[in-house]
Amino acid sequence: MKIVRVFTFLAAAAVFGLGFYGASILGKDDGMAFLLGCLTLGGGFLITGLFSLKMPSHGIIGAGVLALLGLGRGALNFPSFAQYLTGERDRGAAPALELCVTLICAMLLVRVIRVIRAWAAEKATRG
Repeated sequence: MKIVRVFTFLAAAAVFGLGFYGASILGKDDGMAFLLGCLTLGGGFLITGLFSLKMPSHGIIGAGVLALLGLGRGALNFPSFAQYLTGERDRGAAPALELCVTLICAMLLVRVIRVIRAWAAEKATRG
């Protein structure tokens, strides 16, 4: 359970870092939009990480829900990443950065699912 808490804080830091990096290499409008999205998602991860300090189940489940939302939003960007791979770079590096954020959300979601399964198994063995 502590590893998910640490991973939630690391995910928040990574998303913040990607947001600032994206704001520096993308154009003004695209960069600010990407930064705003990353600050929102990273802030949510930071808040759920802080919740997990006092109320572990609330914070971890909240991080899972937020990661699921981030993964769902990022899945909509896969077609633009496919175009990015074929050479269409009209949005710059934004599709690659969005894929990085999506992968962070996917890794966090997998960790949360493992913890929830462990909680369910522990509850089943207790009675």
